[in-house]
Amino acid sequence: MLDSLCTGRTDGVFQLESGGMKSFMKELKPQNLEDIIAGISLYRPGPMDFIPNMIKGKNNHDEITYSCPELEPILSPTYGCIVYQEQVMQIVRDLGGYTMGRSDLVRRAMSKKKQSVMEKERANFVYGNPEEGVPGCVARGIPEKVGLEIYAEMMDFAKYAFNKSHAACYAVVAYQTAYLKYYYPVEFMASLMTSVIDNPGKVAEYILVCRQMGIAILPPDINEGEPGFSVSGKSIRYGLTAIKGVGHPVADAVIAERKLRGVFKNLQDFLSRMSDTEVNKRNVENFIKAGAFDSLEGTRKQFMSVFVQLMDQNQQNRKNNMAGQLSLFDLVDESEKKNYEIRFPDVGEYSKEILLTFEKEVLGVYVSGHPLQEYEQLWRRNISNTTADFMLDEETNSVHIQDGAKAVIGGIIEEKKIKYTKNDKVMAFLQVEDLVGTIEVIVFPKTYEQYGSKLMEDEKVLLRGRVSAEEDKDAKLICESVQTFDEIPKKLWIKFPTMEAYQQQEKKLLSAIAASDGKDTVVIYVENPRAMKQLGANQTVHGDEALLKQLEELFGEENVKLM
Repeated sequence: MLDSLCTGRTDGVFQLESGGMKSFMKELKPQNLEDIIAGISLYRPGPMDFIPNMIKGKNNHDEITYSCPELEPILSPTYGCIVYQEQVMQIVRDLGGYTMGRSDLVRRAMSKKKQSVMEKERANFVYGNPEEGVPGCVARGIPEKVGLEIYAEMMDFAKYAFNKSHAACYAVVAYQTAYLKYYYPVEFMASLMTSVIDNPGKVAEYILVCRQMGIAILPPDINEGEPGFSVSGKSIRYGLTAIKGVGHPVADAVIAERKLRGVFKNLQDFLSRMSDTEVNKRNVENFIKAGAFDSLEGTRKQFMSVFVQLMDQNQQNRKNNMAGQLSLFDLVDESEKKNYEIRFPDVGEYSKEILLTFEKEVLGVYVSGHPLQEYEQLWRRNISNTTADFMLDEETNSVHIQDGAKAVIGGIIEEKKIKYTKNDKVMAFLQVEDLVGTIEVIVFPKTYEQYGSKLMEDEKVLLRGRVSAEEDKDAKLICESVQTFDEIPKKLWIKFPTMEAYQQQEKKLLSAIAASDGKDTVVIYVENPRAMKQLGANQTVHGDEALLKQLEELFGEENVKLM
């Protein structure tokens, strides 16, 4: 389990999920709880300067030196570095002969940064104070020079003194959460996302982590979903209350009805059974958009076409029943009732793009996919940072990227706001989303004049610039240049099972790509025997959706990949 901490994959692990802590854990390679305690204690402003010394000592025990033998049992757990207040207390007791009570006075002076008290204790520690019962280092056989050096080191430590027992409490929780994540990954991630269910940005970040862990995220489901994120086999089911406009009263009503009378058979059954509850038209619309009815017969487009009519019909039936009237539906035999049910129109399903837009609208995140998903490798290959690096870390109250640093991000322009300067120059404020989250990008007039034509909503872009970071805020990117995804040279991979299969379909392939002109290179991959061939510069293409769709129809969707 501890090995998992060494990988840096500590998202959701208490105290260990910030970017800096991930890097530290990869270097430290903790082997026991003591290492985690020390790591948590050191990763703070001030003590961070001593991290290299600790890592060096841990990796090379032979290089650790102690000013005197008495220090070894005290500092060996932290590889020769003073890390805790308790170590200072033990040093003054074991080397200077202090009592337990007096060593605690030194600790208090350190924690409250009382330099005058610390200076007074210097002489007591090195030379002793017989009147107060302090032998001192010299009297206990420790050279004066060594005693002064040790005390000077402790004085430096007083600037960032940390309580081990406090860090140990944190470390135990860190160990427990790491244990749960390692042995119960699906349950852990479901609980973790439920804890941040009101923060779509954080949910999106953890969804990406789940996908990296091989855990599928399923859309909400009225026949299976719970108020929060729940476990469904080896996957995670999206929580019902995470749907926009669906609070706990609505979710609880759906679940209560499901438990009382069984699962919902179809849309009409759901609407009929929930007609006397708090479920309204907006709730139903958002259920449809979120994919909560996907397990029932019909498509989201069909559901959207008829649900208002069905709900109006239910309402009219209730009025008739209250008035003691019978409807035509009530008069016919059971065998004939199906003829009077509202049928789904043959309208098919929405495009993938529209489905994702709906999910984003009502869930705040993409669940069944992401517009960038097919470009993920291209995205990762060309960026230096994700939007997560720009987000304020709740643990450290800072961002993971330095103010003024150069950065390259990639994503979709979700929103664009135009502003005019005092000189009547045009500038823009963008909301850019990647696979992790969303950040603000500022485009000043000079840059906008050059790249404004590329800065359209829904455009997939690479943005280069510098970081603008302020205290207690998410960082922003000051844009300096823009490149659309279409402008980035890509490789179009086409896979064939055998060389014979490729030779048989070569003419068909060349004919399909002949009309396409662009910068993207075509690569032929043969599985058996394994071989690869890159077509020449005169056969480059523009790997747009039209070409990809054509090739997928010819050779199969699983055999065509743009990277």
